[in-house]
Amino acid sequence: MKVKVKYFAVLHEELDRDEEDMTLPEGATVRVILDRLEAEWPEIAEYYDVMQMSVNWEYATPDSELSDGDEVALIPPVTGGRDV
Repeated sequence: MKVKVKYFAVLHEELDRDEEDMTLPEGATVRVILDRLEAEWPEIAEYYDVMQMSVNWEYATPDSELSDGDEVALIPPVTGGRDV
């Protein structure tokens, strides 16, 4: 199945893109997306505890199940949330 993943704030900056299409296995959850991103960019995992997530404009958790065509938004805090 395919989902669109949208990145906001610092994730947009660190990943150098605002969105992408991902192909995921049937029955995948938001956690599959987070794990995939962390495998490629381990440094972004520090935002996971403070990040808001949505699926089709509704609040979601890492355990939220996805369906083909869903839109997932990953929204870290715009300010604060990490010491620099």
